[in-house]
Amino acid sequence: MLGGVETRSVSPVFVGRADELAVLTDALTRAAGQEPQALLIGGEAGVGKTRLTEEFLCEADRRGAVVAVGGCVEIGAEGLPFAPFSTALRTLHRLLPAELAAAAVGQEDELARILPELGETPRGPHDEESTARLFELTARMLERLAADRTVVLVLEDLHWADTSTRHLLSYLFRALGSGRLVVVATYRADDVHRRHPLRPLLAELDRLRTVQRIELSRFNRAEVRRQLAGILASQPDEDFVESVFDRSDGNAFFVEELVASRASGCSTGLTESLRDLLLVRVEVLPDAAQRVVRIVAEGGSMVEYALLRAVTRLTEDELIEALRSAVGANILLATSDGEGYRFRHSLVREAVSDDLLPGERARVNRRYAEELEQDDSLIRAEERVIRLATYWYYANDAVKALPAVLAASVAARRRHAYSEQLRLLERAMDLWEAVPEEVRGELRPADYTEVYPPCGCDPATTPLKHLDLLAEATVAARFGGERERALKLTKTALRLLEDGHDPLRAAWFWTERSRMIAGLARGDGWEELAKAQELVRGLPPSQVHADVLVRAASWGMLHKPGPDNLVAAERAVEYARMVGAEDTELNARITVGSLLVDSGEPERGLAEMYAVKDRAAELGLGMLVGRAHVNLTSHLECLGRSGEAVELAEEGAELVKNSHLMDSEAYIRGNLAESLYSLGRWEEAATQARRTLTLVSSAAPRAAAVVRLAYLALARGELAEAAVQLTAARTHFGSHEGQPQHRIPLFRLAIGVAAGEGRIADVRSEVATAIEHGFPLGNHRYAWPLLLAAASAEADARGLPAAEAGREEALAVLRAAARNLATPVPVWTAHSEYLRAELLRAEARDTAADWAAVEAAVRPLERPYLLARAQYRLGEALLAAGGDREAAAALLQEAYATAEQLGARRLREDLALLAQRARLPLAPVNIPKGLLGPDIDPVEALGLTSRERDVLRLVAVGHTNRQIAEELFISPKTASVHVSNILAKLGVAGRGEAAALAHRLRLFGPVAQQPAVTPGG
Repeated sequence: MLGGVETRSVSPVFVGRADELAVLTDALTRAAGQEPQALLIGGEAGVGKTRLTEEFLCEADRRGAVVAVGGCVEIGAEGLPFAPFSTALRTLHRLLPAELAAAAVGQEDELARILPELGETPRGPHDEESTARLFELTARMLERLAADRTVVLVLEDLHWADTSTRHLLSYLFRALGSGRLVVVATYRADDVHRRHPLRPLLAELDRLRTVQRIELSRFNRAEVRRQLAGILASQPDEDFVESVFDRSDGNAFFVEELVASRASGCSTGLTESLRDLLLVRVEVLPDAAQRVVRIVAEGGSMVEYALLRAVTRLTEDELIEALRSAVGANILLATSDGEGYRFRHSLVREAVSDDLLPGERARVNRRYAEELEQDDSLIRAEERVIRLATYWYYANDAVKALPAVLAASVAARRRHAYSEQLRLLERAMDLWEAVPEEVRGELRPADYTEVYPPCGCDPATTPLKHLDLLAEATVAARFGGERERALKLTKTALRLLEDGHDPLRAAWFWTERSRMIAGLARGDGWEELAKAQELVRGLPPSQVHADVLVRAASWGMLHKPGPDNLVAAERAVEYARMVGAEDTELNARITVGSLLVDSGEPERGLAEMYAVKDRAAELGLGMLVGRAHVNLTSHLECLGRSGEAVELAEEGAELVKNSHLMDSEAYIRGNLAESLYSLGRWEEAATQARRTLTLVSSAAPRAAAVVRLAYLALARGELAEAAVQLTAARTHFGSHEGQPQHRIPLFRLAIGVAAGEGRIADVRSEVATAIEHGFPLGNHRYAWPLLLAAASAEADARGLPAAEAGREEALAVLRAAARNLATPVPVWTAHSEYLRAELLRAEARDTAADWAAVEAAVRPLERPYLLARAQYRLGEALLAAGGDREAAAALLQEAYATAEQLGARRLREDLALLAQRARLPLAPVNIPKGLLGPDIDPVEALGLTSRERDVLRLVAVGHTNRQIAEELFISPKTASVHVSNILAKLGVAGRGEAAALAHRLRLFGPVAQQPAVTPGG
């Protein structure tokens, strides 16, 4: 091996880049204060990214930081999965063996997918959250490693990065929250064309304020002069400076090449071609050195010495002599670990590779492949499979390449590098027809039963088929987040299956297509599932048959609940047992349990789901453990057992968090937020909902979390915030959302926002649309709050002129809808009683006895907000009827205390004003200043002047500013000023909301219908 060979074309003086280096060193300082840093360095090839990075690393080393560098590997079109991270982590493992082992403790098997030195890579599990789990574990390991020391992680040549590397880098830049860690990534900007896969990542990272981006420009003339002076160790001639600057255009690497070419006696006759410029110094090397350089160029970004010796077939002395010439000419460099050689600059490697003849390139790749097949110790074990596949592919040997590419795809999957697996499988499909049938007949599906069912065949004896590749590729695309590609693959497969020769495989592809259609919000997926059901109908039991049945039952449970779903789910359980597919059986049993709860057998259904939860945990089936917790907590909440739901959700969230099942954790925490809201633990509910938003990017759990935040904003009287969250939830769910459990809460929120803003017509429109969609079996938990919100809006709008037309019909619609809803447990019986009382209030027929029945029904429940609202109405009814003032005062005091504790501003204000009007003290609760006093009427308690009182009275009956001005003999501008002041004092966003508030609080008593006043009339 070589070292210390002189390289005279590189300036020992660091030229320019002072500002850029200052940014990097400032990041070191910030990281030392436990503030992780993320930086991107971009610039064209040869502009000086590597030199800047080297200077920064010298400074980091001087400050005592631990430095690890990893480069993205250009090898074929797919790259080595996680190559730069593996290299950098291997360095950290060498420098900090005990510390890294402690940081990875308990997760070595998973982290071995990126750093094989940690142990054996497990075969599974494989699912859509596998990659996210691996990324989370990697981020936490780096945080622990950098907890008490500064760690600098440099990833070079990001433009060559594989998809998995790009995704992991993006995740780290977002997820790192603590530790003394600096992550620097470099990329060649001129390579990042419009369709380059790095371009979307750069745009995404630009939006993160935590990521600093450094763009390097070319040198100016003065900087080129300084660079030349450093290289030549003397001041250059101005004519030479001018010539070099003109020809290099300020590119630092081109400056070095021009100087080196001049020094080699080639200062004349150089063409303007970049490739010719880069090849000049290669062509003056001895023949043996040129041959070695050409072989290194085709071997990849780095070639191990042992492999190079085997491929060149030179004696050790001959090889070392050739390498000494190449290194002395500053063309090759020894790698930092001393194990091999690489080009000093990738531009030279590309020029040399491009200069190879087609037959020459194939021959060199064949040599690499043959030597690797004979001796697998020549390179690291984790790289052997992918590099062998690449060498055989570029050797143009399809017979050798196909099995090698398939083996590489399995290796990529085991590392959760699903995007790389997909690229390899696509390459295998391209090779398929070029391989003789007798060779393909010897191939076998590679452990595919982990991914998709074998459809009744024996994997050990059944030859690999093209459809197997399509199935593997479909799952790889889905796991890798490439749903559009997965959808296209299913379309291709189903076209091949149109003749009906393999109904089981066709059914499997239709279920996958259903999943993709729903995931992409292109539809609800039922049409595809129906086709799958038709295909398996009448066939013997199989895992595919069981999967189709359980998916159909689950779809029906969520979209069209009914007894048929229970039959399908129970049949799925039976079929799965017949074929020994226990994971499918357990999944089906969760659906059975949920359907039993919905159909009126709650205890039996809960028992079934608890049994599945325990069995799935015993088998280590994390996804099923997560789903069991999701469904159990949801059904416990539906049964009014919110306390139990919270305990189970907290347990489940920790379990799936430890398994790094982010989507499952998000769903569980969303359910937890819902139950905490019911129990009156609103701050905790908000915390859980916001945490859900940080966990996942999947639409459904994010939308559910936003819905929870919208409910909180609505209950707190924050109408503008509730409207914003409602819009966000609708965006997340998409226009094709058909699940009642998602659809009905959105209608309920829209009703609440419209009611708060005084838009009673919109309330009725939302109710009509919701009822038109229907409230299927099991969805009474969402329907009762919706009907109650609508009835309350009608009651609050009583006396509002705009609400009179159509009132009777609206109330009749609500009564009719309520008659069809179930009340299986006390919480929904209480809602039914509350709804009845609100409908009576909307007709001015409610009595204290009605509200006493509501309060009695709600009090035993763990629903403090609902109870406070019932107490408010009961107190109001007692006072209106001249009843027991002491009892009314006690009710209002308790309700006010609850509203204060919850932060329910609207309810608190309503209670305070009612107490003021009735001259009742709310002691011992502290009432906000100005809301309580024996001589202040309700309007004055709101801080309104007498003129503002007159304006608000007219706003409440729907007058415009011009109509108010004419009524009060003031100018329209003055009327507008008064209205603005009123809105500010009431804390409302618009005239409709102000009118609704005035009517809800009965500030002016009954309002007679008044004819509209036309402007100027």
